[in-house]
Parts: sequence; structure tokens; C-alpha cells
Amino acid sequence: MKKKLIGLNLEEKKIELEVFVVPFWREGIGLMFQRREKAKALIFEFKNSVKMAIHSWFVFFPFFAIWLDSKNKVIAYKIVRPFNFNILPSEKFVKLIEIPLNKRYKFLNSPSIKERFK
Repeated sequence: MKKKLIGLNLEEKKIELEVFVVPFWREGIGLMFQRREKAKALIFEFKNSVKMAIHSWFVFFPFFAIWLDSKNKVIAYKIVRPFNFNILPSEKFVKLIEIPLNKRYKFLNSPSIKERFK
């Protein structure tokens, strides 16, 4: 998979993140069946705005989902727990980032982000 550096604002904090671009033929798999500590952040890029649900069946660890518009503006974000069905943002999106909650992405363990999801 191809690497890409993406910058975004999350809770008024600028984050630069290295993500792996998911090819269209692998879009249905995402983080499924991966090991928590080896999993890497993935980005799904769609040609047009879409409003589709994701799920976390066969993802055995929590992950952070961030939905973006065409200008990389954060539309929505959520911590997704294992084996959830039908996670859907309120608006259409062009990009989806899935970030595993592991040691590699420990910046997501900030108190402000944790408090928001209690």
C-alpha cells in the first residue's frame, strides 16, 4: 500500500498523520483480521461524496474513525469498539481514516479526546 502524509485539525489541535492508502479492491476489509500492535492507520478515498456505514466485525480492538470532506475538514469522528454494526456519520464524506488505538498512535490517548467519548 502507498503511504501518504495528511494534516488535519482535531479538537483545535493540528495533527500530521502518516496513513496507508487503501486500494479500491481492499476497501471492504480495512482493519479486519489485523493484530492490534501491527495495525497501521488506513485512509479510504472515494471519488465522490458518499454516505455509507462502516462496521467493526472481525476487528478485535478499538479504533478511531475520522470522516473528512474533500478539503480534509473533519466532518465527524468516533472511537469504534469491536463488533459494532452500522456506524454512520451524519453527513456525506469523501475520505475515511481508520486509526488503530495502539502504541504507534498514542497521541489519541490525550485526556481531551478520552473525555469527549465517555
